[in-house]
Amino acid sequence: VQLQASGGGEVQSGCSLRLVCAVSGFSLGGDDYGIGWFRQAPGKERKGVACIGSRAGDKYYEDSVKGRFTISRDNAKNMVFLQMSGPTPEDTAVYFCAKGGVNGYDSWGQGTLVTVSS
Repeated sequence: VQLQASGGGEVQSGCSLRLVCAVSGFSLGGDDYGIGWFRQAPGKERKGVACIGSRAGDKYYEDSVKGRFTISRDNAKNMVFLQMSGPTPEDTAVYFCAKGGVNGYDSWGQGTLVTVSS
């Protein structure tokens, strides 16, 4: 099982950015596991941002990103996306994606750095 996050970079506040989590070793469409996006800002603990269940309608967002970020999945491409609209400098962090398992998130990808400048 592998997950690879990409799409990070430096953007100005308010400009949109889309992160991609490419998964391999399991089928998004065939397995009943969710995918989560997490982030870790400098000097802070990692925290959950959004997650999406095996049924695309099951979505969760952390309060600070509700209405600004959108999580989606493309089972055919084995990818999960995080659309970041209107990011602010407070969204600057390394973003990770992870696969949910029976006992929590059990597989993690390398992160992708998002830097939002004001």
